[in-house]
Amino acid sequence: MNNYKEFLKKKIVKIESSGFSVCDNNINPDLFEFQKHIVKIALKKGRYAIFADTGLGKTIMQLEWAHQVHIETGRPVLILAPLAVSGQTIKEGEKFNIDVHRYDGGKGIQIINYEQIENIDHSIFAGVVIDESSILKNFAGKMRNRIIDTFKNTPYKLACTATPSPNDPMELGNHSEFLNYMAYTEMLSMFFVHDGGNTSKWKIKGHSEKDFYQWIGSWATVVTDPSDIGFNDESKRFELPELFYEEMQVETAKKDNGMLFNETSVNATDFNRELRDNREIRLRKVYEKIKLNPDEYYIVWVNHNDDEKVLRELLNGYDFRIVTGSDSIEKKETDLIDFSQGKYKILITKGKIAGMGMNFQHCHNQIIAGLDFSFEKMYQEVRRSYRFGQTENVNITVITLDTMQNVIETIKHKEYEFKKLRDEMKSIINKYGGKKFMETTQYDITLGDATLMKGDCVQRIKEIESDSVGFSIFSPPFASLYSYSDHIEDMGNSRTYSEFFEHFKFLAHELLRITKPGRNVSVHCMNLPTTLTHHGVIGIEDFRGDLIRLFQDCGFIYHSEVCIWKNPVVAMQRTKAIGLLHKQIKKDSARCRQGVPDYLVTFRKPGDNLIPVAGELDHFCGDMDTFKHTGNLSIDIWQRYASPVWMDINPSNTLQYRSAKAEKDEKHICPLQLDVIHRALQLWSTEGDTVFTPFMGIGSEIYESLKLDRKSIGIELKDSYFEQAVKNIESIIEEKKQTGLFDAI
Repeated sequence: MNNYKEFLKKKIVKIESSGFSVCDNNINPDLFEFQKHIVKIALKKGRYAIFADTGLGKTIMQLEWAHQVHIETGRPVLILAPLAVSGQTIKEGEKFNIDVHRYDGGKGIQIINYEQIENIDHSIFAGVVIDESSILKNFAGKMRNRIIDTFKNTPYKLACTATPSPNDPMELGNHSEFLNYMAYTEMLSMFFVHDGGNTSKWKIKGHSEKDFYQWIGSWATVVTDPSDIGFNDESKRFELPELFYEEMQVETAKKDNGMLFNETSVNATDFNRELRDNREIRLRKVYEKIKLNPDEYYIVWVNHNDDEKVLRELLNGYDFRIVTGSDSIEKKETDLIDFSQGKYKILITKGKIAGMGMNFQHCHNQIIAGLDFSFEKMYQEVRRSYRFGQTENVNITVITLDTMQNVIETIKHKEYEFKKLRDEMKSIINKYGGKKFMETTQYDITLGDATLMKGDCVQRIKEIESDSVGFSIFSPPFASLYSYSDHIEDMGNSRTYSEFFEHFKFLAHELLRITKPGRNVSVHCMNLPTTLTHHGVIGIEDFRGDLIRLFQDCGFIYHSEVCIWKNPVVAMQRTKAIGLLHKQIKKDSARCRQGVPDYLVTFRKPGDNLIPVAGELDHFCGDMDTFKHTGNLSIDIWQRYASPVWMDINPSNTLQYRSAKAEKDEKHICPLQLDVIHRALQLWSTEGDTVFTPFMGIGSEIYESLKLDRKSIGIELKDSYFEQAVKNIESIIEEKKQTGLFDAI
């Protein structure tokens, strides 16, 4: 038991501090109090993330953090920053008396653009700062991995960016992996599930939401306002002026679509075509807007190089510069910094070039001439002007087409969801600062010949007498495919495939102990599809085979197995797995595969069975429409049951489970089909046997055992499942009573 408790402690994700303490007197007095507070925490942790909304001073916080690490270690500290932000950071350092210079392999605080990471000697640095760290998710995997791998062993790390998207696991996973707290794939296993409707999407497990954000709170601060972390007085200093949006809609030419009017929505495929076909009239709106107040500063955001060419002609004679992707690094940086210093009036560029990290508070007019479906890009663009230090009301003009109203609605919906989820995330992270799993309660309920045990199966199985169970049947958690609760004892809460089996082995040893010699244990399982995101390859994990090997290692004999047919069409509709899609046949049939069936794998404990399980098969369980009685019922049934593939299991014959689904569960439980349980009980148990299930769920195995006059013991960890199991067991007991009354009559 001590070994098991040590294992559970190991499962809990703990964030240990690896930094140093610094007192307020030694921190730059130019920092606000809330900024000092964040810097102190980041230094104490050693590896930390600052998720601070635009304008809250991420630059000065990261500069002070780097300064303190340099003083503490005597070694240089590197800042990685987006293009043009390097020069801006150097100037910010001058304002706060912190010396920052471009990378030269020397001492002090050095800064370099992301694109130049290959040109550095990373081994000399005691610390590294990733400025605008959310930019990592926009890089190809090669660049992302290079940044994470390059600084894997750097002692001190700081990641700084605006508030991350609450529903973007890639961004949060990159930060976790960069800071050496948990690999991206481990984080997905621990806290996320695949969206069954779209296999490219991951969603936080409903019941793990609080734990997930608490865990983030142990290595990050999320702040959109100083009051978020208790600095209410300083909050007043960060109140921003008004933000106004104006939509200028372009009426497009009538299309030959057989309708009176053009469509008001456009899909992602036709989106760029619409912008291209209406480029001239759309960009003339930019000219008309600027012409009204030609002496004002403007930022014009575009999407395409051809937009820049048209604007160059339309704005001939105006004081503008275009910063484009083909410009040299030096020109881009010079032009962006010159604009920040007010050296010209109109900046024309793309969001991917200047949409992050730049401070353009002197400009309070923006024109978004190339709106797309990305809320985040638009949010970052607006925040270049709408940030701390802005003294004027900010005016955002959005130029749209009458055929793209769904784009506007999409942006609005994403904004609403972003703010809602961000506030929830911020509240939980700042309230708690470490991961805490739910306390596990233990108690028993006896219902007729059934004993229902609430608690952790590995711990509670020890209360069962050795060599006392005639037959066990259950469906275990399928590694990390499903996660049923927020208990650390839940085997589904495993970060890795190997951790699940390490946990499961504690149970398998106990199953061998409690099983009578010569008797059986049946395990319902399936092989597990792998994903490119999670496993690095699309394929199949041999879960069934690994279970067999584990039981054999624990002393069981591999006795038998049966394959249970499942409809591949249903699986395709539910998972959208590439290998099951018909279109893959024409695209590349080498990637096609069969559906994944279920298995009932049975193991036998060594030794002689002292009380034989002798009894005829007196009734058939399964699809009766396929069963033919030829004269000897027992032989007819046995021939069906002996088949290595069961094609006649009714997949919908399960106990009602919807009432056992807690409010925020992301996955419906998959109760084992009653036909499968019933057949196994007919084959490997007899009246009066004790039947055991360590994963009782809603009580399917107990339910069928009582129907066949067996005694039963079940263990369940999750409250809602246990409560539903009680109701289901009570119903079968009442049903048997009523049947008995009719028999007596």
